[in-house]
Amino acid sequence: MELFNVYPLYDVTLVKGEGCNVYDDNDTEYLDLYGGHGVISIGHCHPHYVEAVKKQVETLGFYSNSVRNPIQEALSEKLGQLSGCEEYSLFLCNSGAEANENALKLASFHTGRSKVVAFSNSFHGRTSAAVAVTDNERINAPLNRQHEVELLPLNDLDAVDKVLAQKDVAAVIMEGIQGVGGLDEGTTEFFKGLEALCRQYGTVLILDEIQSGYGRSGRFFAFQHHGIQPDLITIAKGMGNGFPIGGVMIGPSFEPSFGLLGTTFGGNHLACAAALSVLEVIEKEQLIEGVEVLSKFLKERLKSLPGVQRIKGRGLMMGLEFDFEVAALRKRMIHEKRIFTGGSSNRRLLRILPPLNVTKEELAHFADALEALLKVEPA
Repeated sequence: MELFNVYPLYDVTLVKGEGCNVYDDNDTEYLDLYGGHGVISIGHCHPHYVEAVKKQVETLGFYSNSVRNPIQEALSEKLGQLSGCEEYSLFLCNSGAEANENALKLASFHTGRSKVVAFSNSFHGRTSAAVAVTDNERINAPLNRQHEVELLPLNDLDAVDKVLAQKDVAAVIMEGIQGVGGLDEGTTEFFKGLEALCRQYGTVLILDEIQSGYGRSGRFFAFQHHGIQPDLITIAKGMGNGFPIGGVMIGPSFEPSFGLLGTTFGGNHLACAAALSVLEVIEKEQLIEGVEVLSKFLKERLKSLPGVQRIKGRGLMMGLEFDFEVAALRKRMIHEKRIFTGGSSNRRLLRILPPLNVTKEELAHFADALEALLKVEPA
């Protein structure tokens, strides 16, 4: 049986990782500034993470949610403490798409409505409802289009007001910072206005922080730059540092009901041990506090490079928009400079999503390598 092709593959076989570096089967070292789509938050094989996962798998790797799981409780408590969202409750699942599915379902149950508003260039996942609120017709199958979804321009409050005024919208879902869509972001005025409109019309506000959360923007969540409080927050990616886990943080206005949400694997002992260790490292090493310093340092190194039109994003969720398409440049970064970077639906955008414990020296190495490539025509 052959594997079903999902992504175009680079001719690199990775076999191990350490910190911000990964190594191929020839023991060639690569600097990882992409973290497998922004998943690696505390570096590859962090000793505390490895020990926590190892210890848990040696004791109890899994049992269902039909028994009490103290590690879930410890994870929820630590997440509330570090994020500043202690008043929320936590539903644990397996991925970002699953988190968004459950958030949308909760909103529909809560309001009794079925319509959803999302935004241009959004990406919320590939499962049924999540892909329906994703602005990409290529991955949106006829089955998914049965959902009632209206896509609106980002930062257009008048457009949102006109739709919400009909009082048939269950939820508005948006990313703290758009990831796949190209690192566009709502203005503070838009975030605050959107929150007010949702309150006015009884619509649930869902913040998708799957890529922009867990400190990547310089705050625990990107929406915290704008001083708002969403009803539901979805999380995943950096939450498990590579171990599959996701969650929905549920505001206090939602009443729990047995059977409303459920999962077999979500919140299992091993996943929670991994996720709890991530938060412990973030706290102990003060990783979020260092994000702005690292971001400022990197922007200074990159802003005057040839071909760079602007730098987008916040913190260590950064994009370089060039005056040319970057696919060839990304290949050269891997094969000539041994550095992994990311792309987006904006073909002129080079995306940087390094672990939060990347060093200034590693970022300087990236800037030097990029500058060298930009000054030399490809062979």
